[in-house]
Amino acid sequence: MIVTPQIEIPDGELHLEFVRGSGPGGQNVNKVATAVQLRFDVAHSPSLPDDVRERLLRIGGRRVTDDGVLVIDARRARTQLENRNLALAQFVALVRKAAVSPRKRRKTAPTAASKERRLRRKKQRSEVKRNRRFRLDGDV
Repeated sequence: MIVTPQIEIPDGELHLEFVRGSGPGGQNVNKVATAVQLRFDVAHSPSLPDDVRERLLRIGGRRVTDDGVLVIDARRARTQLENRNLALAQFVALVRKAAVSPRKRRKTAPTAASKERRLRRKKQRSEVKRNRRFRLDGDV
């Protein structure tokens, strides 16, 4: 399966298991295994570059087991085929998201105008607080 031009994952690394679903399907849901559980060993996959592997483990969140296996459940549709396609689409979307490296942050300095505005607001606020103070000269 080609995920990006640089990342291709062999079908042998994806393990699909069909289980009974809890979603739509009426009585059919009790007797036919339509839900799909896709498993992919992120931690030991030779198809992923190291940086993509790290990001995928991070963005996988609770879907990643302690052993580094990504588990995607798809049970929204009524047929195995639709759920299989949904699971594969979710998987591809996650890997593509992980393949995008975050942009470097460029430090910026505050502008002179923003410094001026900040100081002016501080001055106004301090004036308000100063006017609230109790004075002994009779003015309250």
